[in-house]
Amino acid sequence: MSNGTERETWGPYPLILVGAAAGVLAMFIADPRWGGFVLGAVIMVAAALRFAGYGGQLALRSKKIDVITLSVFGFVLVLTSLLLGNNELKAIILSLFAP
Repeated sequence: MSNGTERETWGPYPLILVGAAAGVLAMFIADPRWGGFVLGAVIMVAAALRFAGYGGQLALRSKKIDVITLSVFGFVLVLTSLLLGNNELKAIILSLFAP
């Protein structure tokens, strides 16, 4: 009974799900910094795929809101993972917000 529409509705969702699972697994096995970086990168890939029109199960709200939300969340995760063990970079970023 499947005529290909089932595959289209899932879209890139399985790819993003596997990538997110790999990121969480990397947090526990290797290092939280690498896991956070992988997870943030996968979320930014999801934003790019959503922007390109591949919605499927990634499409929850409007395209614009989905892309903005996923991009910001992915960027914050990547930035946080980079800051976890880098005191010099942390000091530079904090100096930008110092009065």
